[in-house]
Amino acid sequence: MQDLKREAARAALPFVQKDSTIGFGAGTTIAHLIGFIKEEVSLASSLCTITSSFSTRVLLQKSGFRVAEMGSTHRIDLYFDGCDQFDPSLNALKSGGGIHTREKILAAMAHEFILIGDDSKMVEQLDGKYPLVIEVIPDAISFVLSGLPDIFEGAAPTIRLADKKDGAVITENGNFLIDCRFEKFPDPALLNEKVGLMPGVLEHSLFYGMAHKAIVAGNNGTIIKTRA
Repeated sequence: MQDLKREAARAALPFVQKDSTIGFGAGTTIAHLIGFIKEEVSLASSLCTITSSFSTRVLLQKSGFRVAEMGSTHRIDLYFDGCDQFDPSLNALKSGGGIHTREKILAAMAHEFILIGDDSKMVEQLDGKYPLVIEVIPDAISFVLSGLPDIFEGAAPTIRLADKKDGAVITENGNFLIDCRFEKFPDPALLNEKVGLMPGVLEHSLFYGMAHKAIVAGNNGTIIKTRA
């Protein structure tokens, strides 16, 4: 059976140029891409890498890459990441890891932000299968929990709880995560604006208008979609 994540990663390799600063997100597809780059020894040795993910950082270091701190630069050449879903405008929803604030910083730094993954991620419209994840400062948690249903009819926000300890998940920034599900997923532009403007919200997991390209692998081959 064809490994579509591996094929998407292989198709991403030609975008990586020597002497570039490359950002990476997290996940299996990203790990495959790092493996392909590592095999190109002269290319790999010329790169500076940076990542939003602890696990990816460990992989990069074990693989011999030079890894920079996020706070040490304001601009990178490329940022690669996966997502849970993306629509035809390349608006992407990333709900799993809870590190979307760091991911968005790198995506915004990048001259080009490229989504990579299999064709199960490509949908006609974001459909609410995955929650919107919102990073909230502790003092605002009750305000945001109660305010979301007032703004979006059918919104059902809950605090994300840890599965290996009692209590809530705490981000690297010392904040809480809210998973907000919707009966009908709102218009992405409206969601991006309204949630982003709520006092106490640090960031949310909708990457609205940020991705430039998507590399998508399917059983009939790999395609590259470009944001209009």
